[in-house]
Amino acid sequence: MTTNWSRPNPSGDTLNVTTSTLSLTVADVDASREFFCAHLGYRVAMAADGFASLTRGDDAAADVVLLRRGIEVLPPEQRDQQAAGLIFALTVTDIEAEERRLRESGAPITMPLREEPWGERLLQLTDPNRIVVQLVEWTTPDEPAHTEHTGQAEHAG
Repeated sequence: MTTNWSRPNPSGDTLNVTTSTLSLTVADVDASREFFCAHLGYRVAMAADGFASLTRGDDAAADVVLLRRGIEVLPPEQRDQQAAGLIFALTVTDIEAEERRLRESGAPITMPLREEPWGERLLQLTDPNRIVVQLVEWTTPDEPAHTEHTGQAEHAG
């Protein structure tokens, strides 16, 4: 049996996405808000008790909504869940410059810059609520980029 995964929806219309937003339930909204604003260039679009909507506004990064765990706007079965097992990946340019900037700002780099054989260059940060943010830059696998590693980078964590 062959499955056709590219079949259009029954109405024949296509999905028109205007914005992508990642909604995360966290214990401490303020801590994650400060992390995203200080280290990743987000700014607060809206905020209230137990809620913050963050945007970068001028690039392709997804917006981020932070909801306090237990907040009543969530359905009861979702209120006690917390962001876990998720990696929020952002594709960037000049990842070495980003790593330097992040180190200089004291960002919690939990996986130093590395390059995979298939051409993915990446590093990871972890926010105070254990949200993992991965910065990625792609290279041509047969032309590896040269990564500047320092002793400090090798032992970060």
